[in-house]
Amino acid sequence: MNAAPVPSSARRAPPVVAVVGPTAAGKSGLGVAIARRLGGEVVNADSMQLYRGMDIGTAKLTPAEQEGVPHHLLDIWDVTVAASVAEYQRLARAEIDRLRATGRVPVLVGGSGLYLRGAIDAMDFPGTDPAVRARLEGELAAQGSGVLHARLAAADPGAARAILPSNGRRIVRALEVIEITGRPFTANLPGHEAVYDTVQLGVDVARPELDARIAARVDRMWEGGLVAEVRALEAAGLRSGRTASRALGYQQVLAALAGECTEQEAREETVRATKRFARRQDSWFRRDPRVHWLSGAATDRAELTGKALALLEEAVTA
Repeated sequence: MNAAPVPSSARRAPPVVAVVGPTAAGKSGLGVAIARRLGGEVVNADSMQLYRGMDIGTAKLTPAEQEGVPHHLLDIWDVTVAASVAEYQRLARAEIDRLRATGRVPVLVGGSGLYLRGAIDAMDFPGTDPAVRARLEGELAAQGSGVLHARLAAADPGAARAILPSNGRRIVRALEVIEITGRPFTANLPGHEAVYDTVQLGVDVARPELDARIAARVDRMWEGGLVAEVRALEAAGLRSGRTASRALGYQQVLAALAGECTEQEAREETVRATKRFARRQDSWFRRDPRVHWLSGAATDRAELTGKALALLEEAVTA
């Protein structure tokens, strides 16, 4: 006798797949390959690809490179909008829930660690206090980020290690949370308690190869018209965007357009800054024991896709 079909309401929703790792590791291509094989759709987890018009400098996939796979949460904010992990969490979970309800596999792809964790892990965001925020931003303007970073290091050494001394926006937010909650900023970061059945794949590329890829990517961005893209976005208010104006490449080109450095110096600094950023991304994801690391070496790209799909097909069909 044939078994009765399982009612749709009783079927197990597909798990969430997350493709993580440092910039230029090959996450986007792998995400497309996984989505095509498993009947999934990509949900962007790159904080800068959320911005409209920031295409060349963020290495957004072109429609052809997306290979017909639907991509979500791209180009949703103007460059003048300040990024919000809490808002991203709301939007990402809505997409994940919608896809899983229809039997589609959500494939989160990106290297913004806090955004990804906000989407898939139990994480609540402390509120804001306009008066505290305004006071801290005033101190930032008057004293500079270095002074506030030293204060953060005294209050929460872990947060200070994770936030660059030049990142005034994040320093202000960390100090605001400490003052509002009375707890270290790091105490508000998520643990490893997932809200979805999730399989995380990390794309591992040896440092010398990754550095070479980053340099080549920056060359392609310049040759592809990054300066013209930034100039157009500047006219649309990029300089006033507290988040978008600090994006790698965009920040450096804005400095060149303002006469603070030459275009060649901006290009070289973009390479250096991106390499530093890639190291921080790698360190962030390495701290998560749930990530399955797979080699993303140039000679192993086909093997990478095969290993990823074998691991995921076992999880999806379990």
